[in-house]
Amino acid sequence: VQLQASGGGLVQAGGSLRLSCVGSGSTFNNYIMTWFRQAPGKEREFVAAISRWGGNTHYSDSVKGRFTISRDNAKNTVNLQIHSLAPEDTAVYYCAAVSINAWHIATITTTRKYKYWGQGTLVTVSS
Repeated sequence: VQLQASGGGLVQAGGSLRLSCVGSGSTFNNYIMTWFRQAPGKEREFVAAISRWGGNTHYSDSVKGRFTISRDNAKNTVNLQIHSLAPEDTAVYYCAAVSINAWHIATITTTRKYKYWGQGTLVTVSS
């Protein structure tokens, strides 16, 4: 599957953004879809994941309550709605896909489990 992320930009602290990721080349509902992010000088970290049919979601503690992941399999799209942005949310946000059936938190939060990655979209939050 090929992934194309979009929606990043420069926003003020407290603002909102909606990131989108469109998949192509494969059946979208075969994949658990996940957002990771990488801040300057830091390792890539898990943000949020959604199961193949959207019945399960999981968030990192740092974004829980502020970020919402959703998907529309008919449109081959996964979205990340972000509210109450803070400067520490500044990062390149990547969507990723993994073709597994089981919803194991330890697996879906691990970057090396993902074979398919989008190109990333930059979110910059000014204070």
